[in-house]
Amino acid sequence: MKDYKTTAALLLLLPLSGASFALEPQKSADPMLPGMDMHQGMGTMSGMTLEQKDQHLRAMQEHMLMMHDLSNQILAEPDPGKKEQLKNQQLQLMKTFQEQRKTHRRLRKEQRQQMKVQRQ
Repeated sequence: MKDYKTTAALLLLLPLSGASFALEPQKSADPMLPGMDMHQGMGTMSGMTLEQKDQHLRAMQEHMLMMHDLSNQILAEPDPGKKEQLKNQQLQLMKTFQEQRKTHRRLRKEQRQQMKVQRQ
């Protein structure tokens, strides 16, 4: 009987003891260098002027609003044929956006490679 109580007590305390041995997340050196904005480390909007960043974000916002609008129309549409047409329209919008992102990434990669070559 005593063994059962001891085992039960250990099983109850085991999860608590594991928490005390959890490692603190290691803090790396600050990835932000002086003069960098929060997006330069990620490479998404580095090298853009404030106007270009604003234009980029507004374009993303417009895309998101169109996607949400289409989603709401799809959910509200009772006609299965019209609903399928709206889904296809949304799918085409998604494909177009994905292709634009792919092109943008390719251009950014080419720019980085050119900068690398120029530095050498």
